[in-house]
Amino acid sequence: MNGRKKVTVVGAGNVGATCAQEVARRDYAEIVLVDVKPNLAAGKALDINQAGSVLGYEPSVTGVDASGYAATAGSDVVVITAGLPRAPGMSRDDLVQTNEGIVAEVTREIAKRSRNAVLVVVSNPLDAMCHVAKAVSRFPRERVVGMAGVLDTSRFECFIAQQTGLSVKEVTAMVLGGHGDQMVPVVTATTVAGIPLDQLLSRAKIQKLVERTKVGGGELVKLLGTSAWYAPGAAAAQMVNAICLDEKRVLPATAYLEGEYGIHDLYMGVPVRLGAGGAEQVVKLRLTPAERKLLKVSEAAVRDVVSALRSGA
Repeated sequence: MNGRKKVTVVGAGNVGATCAQEVARRDYAEIVLVDVKPNLAAGKALDINQAGSVLGYEPSVTGVDASGYAATAGSDVVVITAGLPRAPGMSRDDLVQTNEGIVAEVTREIAKRSRNAVLVVVSNPLDAMCHVAKAVSRFPRERVVGMAGVLDTSRFECFIAQQTGLSVKEVTAMVLGGHGDQMVPVVTATTVAGIPLDQLLSRAKIQKLVERTKVGGGELVKLLGTSAWYAPGAAAAQMVNAICLDEKRVLPATAYLEGEYGIHDLYMGVPVRLGAGGAEQVVKLRLTPAERKLLKVSEAAVRDVVSALRSGA
């Protein structure tokens, strides 16, 4: 591969395809798209490759169906987006157990062909699916991470930029906790051009932005009739870039905690240093008592979802 990295994206739906194109645009990797639906991954790959001549990257994407996992061998990073959305009448436990089976099967196929890969899990319920991928792959904790915090933080930063009228490029924020309504936007770690957010906006306006961020995914479902894909795909690609290019970026990700933040044996969203080894370090923020309390609430909500796993992972 002439020194190029190899990235596999399992699930060629909107999120997976968007992630694949965003990585392709950086032009450093061979990319394999995998999907259970015949011809879907091949078609998405061909489309992305044809965009290369317009956007200026090499046609390096291959698409295969579920019988073609051999093409994924030797991947440096594998993004797992496979899974079903929650259907009307489906209980939370049904969704957890259905996607548990899908993520477990994908992870088995990947792990036996790419033993040194870093797994980036996107499938929902995100926190629980990270437990599944870690248990099935038996990879060390730093090489199984989840994409949630980057997405949730991007939504928070977008809302802040819109409210302040300032460039989103100047906004730095951090969202911790589970990927759900109990997520914790950390206002004390949020600045605009280095200026603390509470010096730019009133407490009431900040609280409205926090609450909107917590239900950001639901807002999009109401508008689109389905889950979002541009921001989630871009967020997953940002994590892939940080790992493949060994950028050592501090990004919010779902990582397995072994005492950090007072949380044990659980995947939760925290700031991590992302590099070639995956989540190489959990970065500890100094939280206020109120933020610590909110994080404990989020922990309880995540443990409740994880408890629905059949495997007990």
